[in-house]
Amino acid sequence: MSGMEIERKFLVRNDAYRRQAHASSHIRQGYISSGGRCTIRVRLRDDEAFLTIKSPSMDGGLSRYEFEKSITLDEAEHLMLLCEPGIIDKTRYLVRSGEHIFEVDEFHGDNEGLVVAEVELHAADESYSKPDFIGDEVTGDRRYYNSHLRRHPYCEWKNG
Repeated sequence: MSGMEIERKFLVRNDAYRRQAHASSHIRQGYISSGGRCTIRVRLRDDEAFLTIKSPSMDGGLSRYEFEKSITLDEAEHLMLLCEPGIIDKTRYLVRSGEHIFEVDEFHGDNEGLVVAEVELHAADESYSKPDFIGDEVTGDRRYYNSHLRRHPYCEWKNG
């Protein structure tokens, strides 16, 4: 898959997403590069693996170019050895709300206690229905980017 990714990101206020979820998966991901012109990520999701390249956002975090390719689990495990220090470990829950699917990420490890939700849109001004567990919008707040959480985990700044 490749193309423009348009998404909004929110904090989650309670655990109602667990009861509303129609699916969940375990995700581990590392970053080969996260500080330059683009972000290069390796992701293992259950029994699948992906290599993803994302451009910087030019509109406050709402959209950016994304290229994603399936790779083998073996390739992913080898590429994880090349990653910068710090692995993102999370459980992703999928919750339908109207015509959209909210991806709710419950973080583990050094990011334990952080739960964020994202919804992908076809257009920046597309309307969508928010489930009641959705809290404040944090679209564009770099602290909530996975690549930032890898370097500055939630346990270091949640009380700051």
